[in-house]
Amino acid sequence: MSASTMVRGAVILTVASFVSRLLGILFVIPYNAMTGTEGAFLYQYAYTPYGIMLSISTMGLPLAVSKFVSKYNSLGDYESGKRLFKSGILLMSVTGLVGFLILFLGAPHIAATYGVPKNELANVIMVTRVVSIAILVVPVMSLMRGYFQGFQSMGPTAVSQVVEQIMRVAFILIGAFLVMNVFNGSAVTAAALATFAAFVGAVAGLYVMLHYWVRRRKYLDNMQQQRVQRYRISYLSMYKELVTYAVPFVAVGISMQLYQLIDQVMAYHYLDYSDKITKIVITDLTMNDQKMVMIPVTLATSLAVSAVPAIIKSYSNGKIAEVNSKITQAFELVLFLTVPAAIGLSILGYMIHGLLFEMSPEALQIGGRVLQWYAPTAVFFALFQVSASVLQGINHQRVTLISLVAGVIVKILLNPAFMKFFGMVGPVLATNIGYTVCILINLIAIKRATDYHYSQIVRQTIHIVGYTIIMCLVIQLIFLLFGGNVPSRRSIAFIVVILSVFLGAAAYLVLARWTGLLRRITGGFRRRKA
Repeated sequence: MSASTMVRGAVILTVASFVSRLLGILFVIPYNAMTGTEGAFLYQYAYTPYGIMLSISTMGLPLAVSKFVSKYNSLGDYESGKRLFKSGILLMSVTGLVGFLILFLGAPHIAATYGVPKNELANVIMVTRVVSIAILVVPVMSLMRGYFQGFQSMGPTAVSQVVEQIMRVAFILIGAFLVMNVFNGSAVTAAALATFAAFVGAVAGLYVMLHYWVRRRKYLDNMQQQRVQRYRISYLSMYKELVTYAVPFVAVGISMQLYQLIDQVMAYHYLDYSDKITKIVITDLTMNDQKMVMIPVTLATSLAVSAVPAIIKSYSNGKIAEVNSKITQAFELVLFLTVPAAIGLSILGYMIHGLLFEMSPEALQIGGRVLQWYAPTAVFFALFQVSASVLQGINHQRVTLISLVAGVIVKILLNPAFMKFFGMVGPVLATNIGYTVCILINLIAIKRATDYHYSQIVRQTIHIVGYTIIMCLVIQLIFLLFGGNVPSRRSIAFIVVILSVFLGAAAYLVLARWTGLLRRITGGFRRRKA
């Protein structure tokens, strides 16, 4: 396969992934406006265990199956990929059914571990059961996506992802509008429809994949008839190999959800607030403010992870110098984008929360404080994702699983004490320390595998931090003009946020361009795409 085809496929998938993830983040703003804290609270309590169960049920299939099929196709053995696909359809149907039953039947036990107030228990159980229906569909769809990607056909996956997300978000917002504004229903009903939207989106995504399958089946069959060689792999060996590919992908996919689940399970047990305040805090930690934190992460990692195919190619050819150059570009890009975005989001915490969510004094004080402390986590999460992607590129992806387990253990051990001593910001501090452990393990593994030196990244990071400090001073001047960092009205918040984003970003980019850092970052990214 030509390099241009690989790059084009990577770009298509990167753009589709970014659009899909961005839609999944931004819908929370109108949804929260219609359903309030109650709707967001129930939605996230259902989606966290669903996301974890879904990742386990699908076994990281899109990327794992893609890697398996691509490997044997390159050897001229199209039959092995076809056997995996046929048997995988049955296996994914079974794992989907098992995942659905575990989540549906186990919903009362899952809800009980949260320690939520008794008046909320039945609602949490209901939304968890509603969202579990989607697990019946998604694993099969994921298998089909991976199979097409194995043939370097990224279009079907890209279209399926975007259609799935558009249908899901549209169903959520239209359903919430009808329930709350037309039928004068409750936020509980709106949340139930929002969780059912996962099934609606999955059906739409599966329909797209079936459409492509019907259109391209003859082409795939012709390729299988032209096979050069056939490796008679047993099903046991086949799935053993698949699992070795899949586990690291699962680890990266569920990392944030595991941290959220730990906070949800412990919040009502260790936070010394009333039930009402705890509900607001946990909703901001795992839904409202968390979605805002993911915006810079989504952009940075979507671009940086696109370096993985190039790293794989260079590493397989033994060109370690090229590998190290591409690792540098990936880390520089993610730091260049996430550090100023995360710090800016932190400084504007009260303004952004007041602009996008509730303006009541109580909700604003809680949400603004949580966002101020939570925003820097974007840097940690982005570095974890990129370092895990680099490990995948140099065929050391198992380290990701080790680092994730270590980070989660640290998070579990620290969370109770941090919640007691630091209150609502305690879970954020524990998360950052947990991610730091993950990142350090990943970075050490990268250095051992490639003899990579981090001195250049450290030097560039010092520049980035310096420019970010000046950006923050610009924002502070804007605060002085408008009376502080806590908005009195939504209109004030809007003006301050717009001015801060434009002037702060302008100051940062001008300094980066003046010193040559911007040219270095964008030049490296262009070379990687070329």
